[in-house]
Amino acid sequence: MVDALVLGGNGFLGSSLVDELATAGHRVTVFDRFSRDTVYTAPDVRAVQGDLGDADAVADAMAGQQVVFHFGGATTPVSSLRDPLAEVQREVATTVSMLTAAAERGVERVVFASTGGAVYGDVGPEPASEQTAPAPISPYGIGKLAVEGFLRYFRDVTGLDTIALRISNPYGPRQRADREQGLIPILLRRLAAGEPVLVYDDGSMVRDYVFAPDVARQVARLADADHAHAVYNVGSGEPHSVAEVLALAEAVAGRRAQVERRQTPRGFVARSLIDVSRFDTEFGRTATVELADGIERTWREISRERGATG
Repeated sequence: MVDALVLGGNGFLGSSLVDELATAGHRVTVFDRFSRDTVYTAPDVRAVQGDLGDADAVADAMAGQQVVFHFGGATTPVSSLRDPLAEVQREVATTVSMLTAAAERGVERVVFASTGGAVYGDVGPEPASEQTAPAPISPYGIGKLAVEGFLRYFRDVTGLDTIALRISNPYGPRQRADREQGLIPILLRRLAAGEPVLVYDDGSMVRDYVFAPDVARQVARLADADHAHAVYNVGSGEPHSVAEVLALAEAVAGRRAQVERRQTPRGFVARSLIDVSRFDTEFGRTATVELADGIERTWREISRERGATG
């Protein structure tokens, strides 16, 4: 059992991680702005309201913590294209401040949610492994890779145990509708509302989509487990095109989408697929929810939300 702090613990991925950590018997503290109602369900969780940009508040929340999971984020791949400087100011700088505080406060381990798509850039037919040279083409991916460099720095200089998780494209329950991230819930919510859905070019862009609770189960294992590497890919390891996702979404919704097609913006990779064998070999396979099943579960939650508010 460890004392674990989850930064962004009321967010999409963070809230599922909080539930998994608590179920495993760890003592969990959540640091979040709490800009929406609490979505994690675990009882006896300590909640601290604050902003990641407030260095003093973050440092105070770390007092007595053994492990910190950094799952908070103020930018998205789309927003970073509009404002690259914000990626540096709101993501890289705040994370370096957090790492400094963690080292000073005696935190033993920091686990950082990086990105498994944007860090590698466009990949060929073979999935990208942790040995693949990163080649990000967006400010979002460049920022995540810069943070990974600082993780190495703090590990080498201060002895802080750091782990970067290159997570693919998570989707599922609790994913907010008001952020420009998350193809699957955006598609499903637009289908539910009868609104047009945006598809870039012919929908051939390929991604690795992984069900968020599967990710949370994987990440929770790092609270107290020994590990052999400082970087892990986390995903399903399965390629799916946007066109495939749209067809599955239409099937579960029982309706055809009104498709609006646009040219793919610069900074978007055409193909993103990761090799997840390193994590699965060391910690066991936990990404078990197939895409069709995960989309159906996400649709059911969206339908319940619409029923509750309608």
